[in-house]
Amino acid sequence: MADSNSSVSVDVGTIYLGGKICYASKDYSSALKQLPCCYITSAFITSVHLLGAAPICPDDSVPSAENLADQILEVLNYFGLGAVMCMGVTAGAYILTLFAMKHRERVLGLILVSPLCKAPSWSEWFYNRVISNLLYFYGMCGVVKEFLLQRYFSKEVRGNIEIPESDIAQACRRLLDERQGVNVLRFLDAIDRRPDISSGLKKLKCRTLIFIGDQSPFYSEAVHMAANLDRGYCALVEVQACGSMVTEEQPHAMLIPMEYFLMGYGLYRPSCFSESPRSPLSPSCISPELLSPESMGLKLKPIKTRIAA
Repeated sequence: MADSNSSVSVDVGTIYLGGKICYASKDYSSALKQLPCCYITSAFITSVHLLGAAPICPDDSVPSAENLADQILEVLNYFGLGAVMCMGVTAGAYILTLFAMKHRERVLGLILVSPLCKAPSWSEWFYNRVISNLLYFYGMCGVVKEFLLQRYFSKEVRGNIEIPESDIAQACRRLLDERQGVNVLRFLDAIDRRPDISSGLKKLKCRTLIFIGDQSPFYSEAVHMAANLDRGYCALVEVQACGSMVTEEQPHAMLIPMEYFLMGYGLYRPSCFSESPRSPLSPSCISPELLSPESMGLKLKPIKTRIAA
């Protein structure tokens, strides 16, 4: 199994949610061992973002989005893996989707959190230019971290004058302090030059499960992506009062949809259905009661699920 701090984690008995390890119950752990998993977040795409990584040489060229997708193939080949289940967050979700479009035979399914699929809008491009200039002149300063936290988390998690900042936001600040500013700058440059992949989404025939927080700046992008994927293979789960990092803010809201998603591959508990269901969430529809906080014994914000009829 790859190191949990790596940009790409090969999962054998655990599920990595935003750097947290959620152990599967004993009913499921044996099944999960059968499913290699590739996980990428927007902040830790390549080895240059690992803790303790050296700064990138200024003479090195800025990688393109396709270069980053090709790195995934190298990692899978290195570990001797065939087809894998992929999970990515924001820009990491974009890279994995691009990888799935280029190498369909290597992807069993996609679990995407606040994904990107279009070229940067003018507002996003300007936002990234401001961050890039600050990184270039001042490094990972407080203003940069504030910009990134606004992109990642909801207002409730970030806090305000009356509400203290949450432990999650504070932990993220500490992690950002340990990143090389020049490396993050190069990554932003690569993502800023990403092409629009909307036209190729219909060609994807792997099942895709999309999570999006309704306070995420990428909300409209996730809805657009779901609308352009084949409806027979895609489901969109909207988590209310949540930002982009659903994996961090409300990871438990992901468990029930993910369980039904993985049941379509014969994993988790044995299904009463004799054949694989058509929908990416199996059974062919999810009762709203299953997605309620009460059914999970948790106090969670409500979530909505969009599934093809």
